[in-house]
Amino acid sequence: MLDNLTQRLSGVIKNLRGQARLTESNIQDALREVRMALLEADVALPVVKEFIAQVKQAALGQEVIGNLNPGQALIGVVHRELTRLMGEHNDALNLAITPPAVILMAGLQGAGKTTTSGKLAKLLRDQHKKKVLLVSCDVYRPAAIEQLRTLAQQLEIDFFASDISQKPQDIALAALDYARKHYHDVLIVDTAGRLAIDTAMMEEIRQLHAALKPIETLFVVDAMTGQDAVNTAKAFGDALPLTGIILTKLDGDARGGAALSVRQITGKPIKFVGVSEKLNGLEAFHPERMASRVLGMGDVLTLIEDAQRGVDHAEAEKLAKKVKSGQGFDLNDFKMQMVQMRKMGGMSALMDKLPAQLSQAAAGSKVDDKSISRIEGIINSMTPQERSKPELIKASRKRRIALGAGVQVMHVNQLLNQFEQTQKMMKMFGKGGMGKLMRGMAGKLPGIR
Repeated sequence: MLDNLTQRLSGVIKNLRGQARLTESNIQDALREVRMALLEADVALPVVKEFIAQVKQAALGQEVIGNLNPGQALIGVVHRELTRLMGEHNDALNLAITPPAVILMAGLQGAGKTTTSGKLAKLLRDQHKKKVLLVSCDVYRPAAIEQLRTLAQQLEIDFFASDISQKPQDIALAALDYARKHYHDVLIVDTAGRLAIDTAMMEEIRQLHAALKPIETLFVVDAMTGQDAVNTAKAFGDALPLTGIILTKLDGDARGGAALSVRQITGKPIKFVGVSEKLNGLEAFHPERMASRVLGMGDVLTLIEDAQRGVDHAEAEKLAKKVKSGQGFDLNDFKMQMVQMRKMGGMSALMDKLPAQLSQAAAGSKVDDKSISRIEGIINSMTPQERSKPELIKASRKRRIALGAGVQVMHVNQLLNQFEQTQKMMKMFGKGGMGKLMRGMAGKLPGIR
């Protein structure tokens, strides 16, 4: 996410080291580089001009205090201005209304509207304990209704059946009536998209809006369309009383300028961002945390929240007791670590939230979700006795395990070596050897070679 911009800004900061304070002369070159980095990231020109002016005004003459160098001082200024640019705080969904709260999803075809409707339903159910009903009013795109039905079944969320022979407004009103009678907290209405903005599309969605009176009207926009994303959002904002924006496919956008531009240009807050294709890949948008990611600081707060939601606390407590005693850590526990990591979105999601230096180190160690899946497969091919007593696994057992997991014997050996190193670290940790543990971590985490 935003990798190119992060790398460019990191280079700018390095060039300011070794000077006593930020002056007009020593930040002029830095700001020129920042300007180029933002333009390359596809941030809108008016937004770039205003941003650079604000940073310059805030940075000029700022004393470099304590142990900070000018580069670090400039990071502070840029971080504050990036946060302000993207909206300063998270604008949560407003569901303070007599149920059902109606959420109307708008956007062009191909932006990921239907999938995002499913992701949002899952988020509202899992994180906010809401009873959600999904309905599709897209009677034009082939299989649109079936796509949402399949998503709803996969997520085990209620779905209101509709048909392409019906009128969108009739479908919406029938779904609203059903949601009222069956005590749903939220009704999410997926609307039709077009390949481009047209009069018929706008008129239809205006009629839907008038009939449903939604508490939230969210515009779903593909971040990979760059400047067009901002322009399209503005056009929809002029036609509809939008309450917020959802940026999809931010994980696939190396430039990501839409995330920095859309709030300033449209005046509408970004409420959520799509960060992966997985059905849990929708996150609340926090401008301050996004600014930290852009500047290579990572997003530890979101990582902690993911861990709190994804970790099985009973299993974590059992593992903590084993670590404290320094005994009993076996391959079942090793596998449980992999499962918990998968629940948090996998290794790629974890790395995206780490500070740049740690993320680059992990990337250099070839950390990926594929290696985690392989570890799980190998452990699943072992007997219960082998998992609890890995020392029993000799040559003949290794061949059987490799055959069962569909891997080579060397992969089984790699897993056993990784487990042995992790087991040693657990024992160190149990004995209070934190310093030794940290020094021993490089290259020895599960899935890292």
